[in-house]
Amino acid sequence: MFSRRAMLRGAGAMALGGALPALAPAAPLAKVRDLGVLRVAVYGDNRPWSWEKDGTLVGIDVDLAKALAGKLGVRADLAQITADESVDDDLRNAVWKGGLLGFMPADIMLHVPFDRAFAARNDQVAIVAPYYRETFQFACANGDIDCDAPPVQWKGRRLAAELDSIPDFYLIGAFGGALAKDVTHYRSGAAAVDAMIDGEADGVLASRAQIEAVLHERGATDVRRRRMPLPAFTSPGWDIGLAVKENSRTLGDAAEDIIAAMTASGEMQALFDAHGVRYEKPAAG
Repeated sequence: MFSRRAMLRGAGAMALGGALPALAPAAPLAKVRDLGVLRVAVYGDNRPWSWEKDGTLVGIDVDLAKALAGKLGVRADLAQITADESVDDDLRNAVWKGGLLGFMPADIMLHVPFDRAFAARNDQVAIVAPYYRETFQFACANGDIDCDAPPVQWKGRRLAAELDSIPDFYLIGAFGGALAKDVTHYRSGAAAVDAMIDGEADGVLASRAQIEAVLHERGATDVRRRRMPLPAFTSPGWDIGLAVKENSRTLGDAAEDIIAAMTASGEMQALFDAHGVRYEKPAAG
């Protein structure tokens, strides 16, 4: 099952069961335009997608939310959510029901895994408009470590990964746990990349977007990236889309049209370029 931050974390969550609460009122396209506001939920502390920098919410998803609102002719109201145990929980809290502390459901939630099985069990929402293909990557600082070597040869090197993430589980569990003692954990993949740039680690396994955005922000040029797949690494990548309430399909259709037009015109690529991330079209698109 998908976990918090759309597969960056690895612990699964139990599927919802039993009677479901009534859905929160939908926000179809006409209502959004009448109100003049598009409420968009984004993850907090999810660099480079959405995080606070000097007190301002910034990131790829933040820019995309503003673009969606602008093209609908309304104002963007950005709402940060804290990742729960699973993305299923996040959809419940952010889109179709609301949070326990009075969080008002959003019209759209960004950074949602675009996956058929995941969508089928979350039938209170419609997951639409895939806008990026994410993958994991290994990067290393210039030095003695060989990025393209078999990972067992990294034994004794300082390796960085986000705590309880797929990269973490791979590094500590693969090859009979040969690298387990060499892994240092960080609160996020971006923080792990920062650690490598700061000389605290020799190599890092994180998402490609995290690596590229941090290298861009830090102006780091003395970093190499692995050119071949990691052996026995089971994640081929995943598409990222957005979610609306199931009974708000008109808004979802409009968002799909906007995403498609931005991709075709090159505007989507320019949005990613601004953050130093190479745009990768989703496989589903």
